[in-house]
Amino acid sequence: MSDSSKLTHLNAAGQPAMVDVGAKTATRRVARARSRVVLGPEILALVQDGDLPTRKGPVFQTAILAGIMGAKRTSELIPLCHPLGLDDCQVRIEVEGPDAVLIECTASVTGKTGVEMEALTGASVAALTIYDMCKALSHNIVIQETRLLSKTGGKQDFHHAD
Repeated sequence: MSDSSKLTHLNAAGQPAMVDVGAKTATRRVARARSRVVLGPEILALVQDGDLPTRKGPVFQTAILAGIMGAKRTSELIPLCHPLGLDDCQVRIEVEGPDAVLIECTASVTGKTGVEMEALTGASVAALTIYDMCKALSHNIVIQETRLLSKTGGKQDFHHAD
């Protein structure tokens, strides 16, 4: 079996195709993803004792809302994703070390397809929002390590070993 025949978003002719989930049974599916944003110690010092207010609004609260909105609109951004009515989406941001924040997005749905793309999109959009809101302070901000941490409820569960 060639590597391309293992890809689920290609049809028999090798062309892009949406996966047909019509025959699948709806199950409870949960996915968790994380992004890390290195702000640098100077910017992070501004948020250590609470959220950094900017002209665009409070950074963390705005990023949380943006992450949820991004997760809800994943199918509009990623061409072959099925539109999902999420049951829940939670975005959490915490300070990590002297210069970074971790963003974790957990998305869940009872449906025929998984929500890992929604969780990854939520974490990514929240990270991009933090960058956007802090870029006036520095363009040395780095978004890194966006990854799936876990998914359950589909054909195969996945848990990243930290």
